[in-house]
Amino acid sequence: MSSPTAVADGLNFPTSLAFDDDHGVYLAESGLPFGGAAPGGRIWRLGEDGADRRLIADQLAPPVTGLLWHKGFLHVSEGGAGQITRIGPDGQRTVIVDGLPGPGNYHVDMAVAGPDDKLYFAQGAMSNLGIIGLDAYELGWLGRLPHSYDLPGLDIELTGVNVTTRDPLTDTPGAQAVTGAFAPFGTATRPGQKIEAALPCSAAVMRCDLDGGNLELVAWGLRNAFGLGFLPDGRLLAVDQGADDRGSRPIGDAPDLLFEVREGAWYGWPDFIGGIPVTDPKFKPQRGPQPTFLLANHDQLPPPEPAVLDFEAHVAATKFAVAPPGSPLAGQLVVTLFGDEAPMTLPPGGPKLGRHLLMADPDDWSLRGLPSEPDLHRPIDVGFAPGDPALYVLDFGEFEMTDHGVEAKAGTGRLLRWEGWDRPATATTA
Repeated sequence: MSSPTAVADGLNFPTSLAFDDDHGVYLAESGLPFGGAAPGGRIWRLGEDGADRRLIADQLAPPVTGLLWHKGFLHVSEGGAGQITRIGPDGQRTVIVDGLPGPGNYHVDMAVAGPDDKLYFAQGAMSNLGIIGLDAYELGWLGRLPHSYDLPGLDIELTGVNVTTRDPLTDTPGAQAVTGAFAPFGTATRPGQKIEAALPCSAAVMRCDLDGGNLELVAWGLRNAFGLGFLPDGRLLAVDQGADDRGSRPIGDAPDLLFEVREGAWYGWPDFIGGIPVTDPKFKPQRGPQPTFLLANHDQLPPPEPAVLDFEAHVAATKFAVAPPGSPLAGQLVVTLFGDEAPMTLPPGGPKLGRHLLMADPDDWSLRGLPSEPDLHRPIDVGFAPGDPALYVLDFGEFEMTDHGVEAKAGTGRLLRWEGWDRPATATTA
């Protein structure tokens, strides 16, 4: 099997990959100013074999989280603005979806075109697990956003769980804040309090017409469905990133999950992980008490959906691609595992997790490793160009969390092209 070749390098923390109908490859840089990188997302078009790199758009609201080519237009998920922007062949930009709740812990995620020719996209949660805590302050957005709490996609009733923390938004010494679920920081809730469903909402998959009209909820309760895509048979899949051991409602060892997304279903967030309640001892955190339920009306909601497969906790599964006919891997999913962000998302001291690729078989949802591993820093997206059996792998670049913040090196992102595959034969765990 041949080694992957670099199609493009020197990229600043790229996140997203798309292909047009003329052998063009599009790359989106996140626009995150890590390591001295210039702020503002950018989109590049590469010609065949990576030649003729051309800037298509810049100054996009960071982080850019998704890129879709459909019917002659690019559709860009601008996480920093809570919107999806359509870019035409002449470079003209049109915001087709806006006003999405964010950008908190998570953002609007990638969009995909459905068999019904509608635009499907995910919106991540504002919080880790339903309550805004000091992790939001540490991430830099608490007190700075016009919208600062989660909005449910279904009608809910609260149990009245509240958490007391210090209040970093005041200069008063020793000031404390009491915060409940689905409420702004410093706002308490009460047992039996009812909150009506919102649209748009957070922690959900939604859809709309290609021009942004007729926004609808598809499913609620997916914490951060960063990766979204359709199988050839029309099933919609979502890679949902698991909650972390941090903030006012920490949880231990919550896995990333792959779901089949069904219209009208509830996927459990913030009270279930792949159908298992957060009260299960397996989820006991190190940084706080065992979570208790936030929602009092489980019996009025659809039953929480199980996942089709679990990944290891904290591997940060991001996106996937389905290998096309003609590929030795035809029908298989190739999944990127970005890797852990310790010590922010879990206590430090353990081994590094993720930072590689996995294969998933939709016939039985078994996981397999690749025949050999390319040298990757932080794989974040994968794809197959039309008519090309080679796998394209997008590497975010050198990026690590430390006790002192982010340590990252600008210009280390790459796009790799990998061909000459052999079908993997050995099952593995995530």
